[in-house]
Amino acid sequence: MADTSDTRTPAQIEADIKRRREVLAETLDEIGVRVHPKTIVGDAKAKVVANLDHTVGRAYVQVNRVVSDVRAQFVDEEGGLRLERVVPVALLTVGVVGLLAAGRRRRKG
Repeated sequence: MADTSDTRTPAQIEADIKRRREVLAETLDEIGVRVHPKTIVGDAKAKVVANLDHTVGRAYVQVNRVVSDVRAQFVDEEGGLRLERVVPVALLTVGVVGLLAAGRRRRKG
């Protein structure tokens, strides 16, 4: 048979029960906060924002990499323009803008 003797006094038992009730009340309060609809919505919003921040950060890095690659095509190691690449692109851009402007003038007239 198991030994069921308890050497605590009734006052100690009551104090233990009181402490246990306080701990349980605190736990129930925490559970109540966690399952509250506002808390659940707030947690969901925080997860969405975190995922969005992560996605935006990755997009920023990717765009920055593309811009660096394009810049490397038009700028030499010393920071000067590579005219052999800049001039043809500038001429092509002027030509396309000129064609678009001429096309608009024909439609209006």
